Amino acid sequence: MQIKYQLKQLRRQLSYPKISVQLSVLGLLAGLSASALIIAFRWCIENIQLLYLPRPDDFTDLDSFTRFLLPIIGALLIVSVGLITQFKHFRLGIPFVIYRLKAFYGMMPMRNTFNQFFGGIVAMSSGFSVGKEGPAVHLGAGASSYLGSWLKLPYNSVRTLSACGMAAAISASFNTPLAAVIFVMEVVLREYKTHVFVPVMLASVVGAVSSRLVFGHSQDLSGLNITALGIEHYPYLVLMGILIGCFAFAFNRQLIEILRGFKKVNLLPRLLLAGLLTAIIGFIVPEALGTGLGAIVVAQEHTGNAQLLMTVFICKALLTFFAIGLGVPGGVIGPILGLGMMLGTLLALLASAFIGNVDLYSNMYGVLGLAGLMAACLNAPMAALTTAMEMTYSQEIIVPAMLVIVCAHVVAGQVFKNRSLFLQQLELQKLDYNTPPTYEVLQKIGVMAEMKQNFILVKSNDESVLRKALDRAGKKLVIYKQCIEGGASFQLVNYDVSLDPHASSPFQFTELQGVESRYTLAEPYEILQHKRTGSVYIFEEELDAIIGVISWEQLRKRLTKGSLEGPE
Repeated sequence: MQIKYQLKQLRRQLSYPKISVQLSVLGLLAGLSASALIIAFRWCIENIQLLYLPRPDDFTDLDSFTRFLLPIIGALLIVSVGLITQFKHFRLGIPFVIYRLKAFYGMMPMRNTFNQFFGGIVAMSSGFSVGKEGPAVHLGAGASSYLGSWLKLPYNSVRTLSACGMAAAISASFNTPLAAVIFVMEVVLREYKTHVFVPVMLASVVGAVSSRLVFGHSQDLSGLNITALGIEHYPYLVLMGILIGCFAFAFNRQLIEILRGFKKVNLLPRLLLAGLLTAIIGFIVPEALGTGLGAIVVAQEHTGNAQLLMTVFICKALLTFFAIGLGVPGGVIGPILGLGMMLGTLLALLASAFIGNVDLYSNMYGVLGLAGLMAACLNAPMAALTTAMEMTYSQEIIVPAMLVIVCAHVVAGQVFKNRSLFLQQLELQKLDYNTPPTYEVLQKIGVMAEMKQNFILVKSNDESVLRKALDRAGKKLVIYKQCIEGGASFQLVNYDVSLDPHASSPFQFTELQGVESRYTLAEPYEILQHKRTGSVYIFEEELDAIIGVISWEQLRKRLTKGSLEGPE
């Protein structure tokens, strides 16, 4: 009984949109559960790849026949996962998580998470050009939302825990805790609130520490030779940003067109086509296979070979279009990082015509290309900047990266009207991610934070009983509980002050509709907004277990006052 009482108190506390020790601890637990799932995900991919590859994500040493066969086998296995779970179309990754966060408070379906885990492992193990961040965000949100469901927490706090899981998952995947926090706030949540920001930071720390304990402290870009750029490079960086912004628009546009063109095609032929096209291109250019790490290595090791860089760059872009556009489960950020690194290195070669020999700065230009392309494609300038900074462990990258990011972002957005790739994917899938401002405010507050608990419950409609209850109620509400077949109904009771001489009763009964205690104020608002009057009752688990009442007047006052600060 003591544990049950403490859980009730916890749920009541979490219904308020404020930072608390309880929410911070739950953020840590969400980060831990998400990290465990992501570590298992990464471990499976790396150890499966090491069965036939000398190094993870390096397909260049694989013999031609195996390299051709691998993506086709992978496509068949992904189809098998979809058939087992009876999925006709995969709705996975970051776009789907953004939709679930807006429409369902971050609650993730179990079958989707199952598909993402096993489908993602197969896709990345077989050489498809997809990134691990898409599955990471999906799995992180799933693990943390299941924790919230198990504890039956208010949905406004489940939304926060879902964000915590995403941050921990990205941090555990890339060992970039700060970039993970910024990405979640900028790309997924698209808002900065202190009561969300703090637990998300704690979860990201858990993800980074967990990843370092298992996989070490290494970074994909930590071995780069980052050399500070002189002032003579800065005019060219403006041109570089403009060119990257143009490519970002073309990249997004082409990917969306492929998604649109194959939207109505069934899962099996789409994935088999993706496997065949990946097999053909991978057979010819093995450097283009993989999540993006292989492309980064190519850009590092062949900074002066323009022909090889251009070939791999084009093939990598094609493989990404085919994999993401045809529905292979995985993310797009990994390939974008690889493409950006190669594009920056190619632009460093072009810079030699204006500045002179820039071999010493090739790695710097590569990272600048990575940051600029990520910012312009995803509409995430801060996330791109922190990603480049953390992955290189270099402060020298900050100022030139800011210049390239701004130029690329402005050109892509203002000149080409380019928008976030994720939002374009949501619109294409007809998944509504826009929430009216009224709902944005109300979804942050649980019904338990606002409900009135000072009511008198009567179970008889006898006139003397009701009159006695109303006379001694004072400011309390009087609720009449009527037992009906299969449950109960609740009615708010008041004296009839209409002065109607034909009234059959001295009382006025107002039917109350029930709202479960885990919901937010958005649900009562949805019920009452058309009448602009009335009340709803709040129940806990069972429909007849009334614990409070919320009126339209309370909702109206809350909208004018803003968010709650805490229990009164």
